[in-house]
Amino acid sequence: MAGGFFQRLRSGLAHTADAISALLARPLDATSGAQLEERLLAADLGPETTAEVMAAVRDAWRREPDLRAGGAAEVAAAVIARHVSAEPWNPDWSAQPLVIVLVGVNGAGKTTTAAKLAHKLQAEGHPTLLAACDTFRAAAGAQLEAWAEKLSVPLVGGKPGADPASVAFDAISAGKARGMAAVLLDSAGRLHTKEHLLEELRKLIRVSSKAHTHSPHERWLVVDGSLGANSIEQARSFHQAIGLTGIIVTKLDGAGKGGAAIGIARATGLPIRFIGVGENVEDLQPFNATAYARALVGLST
Repeated sequence: MAGGFFQRLRSGLAHTADAISALLARPLDATSGAQLEERLLAADLGPETTAEVMAAVRDAWRREPDLRAGGAAEVAAAVIARHVSAEPWNPDWSAQPLVIVLVGVNGAGKTTTAAKLAHKLQAEGHPTLLAACDTFRAAAGAQLEAWAEKLSVPLVGGKPGADPASVAFDAISAGKARGMAAVLLDSAGRLHTKEHLLEELRKLIRVSSKAHTHSPHERWLVVDGSLGANSIEQARSFHQAIGLTGIIVTKLDGAGKGGAAIGIARATGLPIRFIGVGENVEDLQPFNATAYARALVGLST
């Protein structure tokens, strides 16, 4: 992970990391131990991961009373990193085009993430087409169109109120005709608790597969990293509905939480593919479990 990006990640997690690192820097007694546990839970690591971190840190201090500065944080980071996939995303570009659908609730950052991801893929030599499948909100289509123009990414959209599945079909067909390496489907935001909205998403998935065999090849949930435990419930619901293949965590740019990425990975077994730490197009980067865990407890790379 590039140094500049890691620094922005550390800055985004500073509210959580500062409190945790201060408690890890001294031997745990009953009071500081309770405070550390409270901080880890407040950061949304989840009870299981929190318990494992606490046990590992207590054991480290017990075995080495003069533990060097940062030693306990190193132990905590290692425990946290174990619970997220360390394998990088290795897409099958032979699909031609590789179809990726982004799903999630309103406000998670799907549209901005779609644009940033398209820019990233194109910069890496993979011509990408964007599809504005959120036809229910005119603002969503306009936002994606503005991003597409700014980043010189081709876009297929539909009229307000058009069938999102039809837009997806047209976009995938256009991607095939134009020889695109990837097609990104920006779906409408929908509550994971509303079955009729999930059924519309399932329809988009079904129609996509008619346009291109086995598509969408990736089904990624975009979650707001500041929401905490609620994002875990989102992941479970969307995973059950359409079979997610990965997670993108956004808005790790100053929120008081940030540990939900660990909770999501542990609860679903899904890999975290990308994280976003700001508004710039470069602020969406592949997820690095070790770097993330170290930033979460206040360590450097």
